[in-house]
Amino acid sequence: MLINILNDDEFALLMQRHIEEMLVYLFEHDQHFGILCRIENLDFDPPLPEHITSQFHPMTLFFLAGYTYDSARIEENMLIFEAGFGEENIGSFVTVPLLSIVQVIVDETPIFINHAVYKEVAPKTEQEPSPDGIENSMAALMANPENRKFLKKK
Repeated sequence: MLINILNDDEFALLMQRHIEEMLVYLFEHDQHFGILCRIENLDFDPPLPEHITSQFHPMTLFFLAGYTYDSARIEENMLIFEAGFGEENIGSFVTVPLLSIVQVIVDETPIFINHAVYKEVAPKTEQEPSPDGIENSMAALMANPENRKFLKKK
């Protein structure tokens, strides 16, 4: 069922990789672009005044060109850029989780669409291999007599 795919964490990670690859491609080719993203997942530093944030729609388009494009970078699954907002041109760094990007747009045409449902995913921690797993792997390796040649002799 489609909803199961769109909510699947593995699918979300796949979309996140594609978004990052697409943005890297655009940066490498010096191509300005727009992103349509879910505003509730964005962070503004310093925070913007209410009279500006109240004008944002749930899906907001940011166009990265000029200084905004030059300031943009990708870090830890986030797109970060500096932009000016409102008539006062109030500067703020915008942090956008890659999965919050719904579309990537070039010359008014969407070139990428992300259908994955955004959920904050806790980073996976490296786990120590269990001694049982190492012993089982060694037993499987040694089950084939041809593999004995790979053992170091003391």
